[in-house]
Amino acid sequence: MIFSEKLQLLRKGKGLTQEEMAERLNVSRQAVAKWESGQAYPDISNLIQISNLMNVSVDYLVRDQDCASSISSDLQSDIEELIDFRLEANVNTYAAFKNEVASTRPKSHDYRYKSGEYLYHDTYIGGEQFAGEEAIWYNGVPVYAMNYLGRVLGDNFSGNFLKEALRNADRKMPFRGPEYYQAGEYTYRCKVTGDFVWFQGIEEIYWNETKVYECSFHGGLLR
Repeated sequence: MIFSEKLQLLRKGKGLTQEEMAERLNVSRQAVAKWESGQAYPDISNLIQISNLMNVSVDYLVRDQDCASSISSDLQSDIEELIDFRLEANVNTYAAFKNEVASTRPKSHDYRYKSGEYLYHDTYIGGEQFAGEEAIWYNGVPVYAMNYLGRVLGDNFSGNFLKEALRNADRKMPFRGPEYYQAGEYTYRCKVTGDFVWFQGIEEIYWNETKVYECSFHGGLLR
C-alpha cells in the first residue's frame, strides 16, 4: 500500500475531514488533498507531524508495504487461533442473522457466540448511522476488540448484501469483510492498514457506481 492510500485510511480511521487534518497539521486543505491523491508528498517535518497525529512511525508511512509486527512463534500461533474463532463467530452472529441476545445498553443490538474457551460479543447502537464494538474473551480475559462507526449514504443500500459480504471474510482479511466482493449491482470494498495485532480500515458499498455505505473501524489485541 502506497503513502497516499495509507494517509487517507489513517485520516478516515481518526474520523477527520481533510480540513480538520489540515488544521491540526497547520497546512492547507489543498496540501492534504494532493498528498491523498498522490500529486505531492509531504516534507520530513510534515511526515513527523503526521506520524505523531496518527500514532504510526515515519518508517511505516514511507514504506510501500503493509506494516507488520515482530512477534514470537507462540504468539503467532495464538493469533491464528484467535483469527479462526473470529471468522467462526462472524458466520454465527450478525452477518448470519444468528444468536442475537438481550440488549446490554439502552436500545443496543447485541450478538453473542461461544466456542470452547472463546467468547465473542458484538454490540451496536443506531441504524442508518451507527457505532459499535466487537470483543473477544479467552478464559474470561479480554484479548481482542474492534470499534466501528458507519453510515448509510443512499436509498439503494442493502443490509442483506452487507451481511452477505461480511460472511465472506477470510484469513487474509479477517477484520470485517473481504477485500472485494461483488453480487449483482452491488460491490463491497475493504482496505486495511496493519495486521490483527493493531489495525485500522474502511469498508464501502457501491450500488453500480454510487457509494451507498461506508464504515471505518480500528482494533487489535488487548493486554
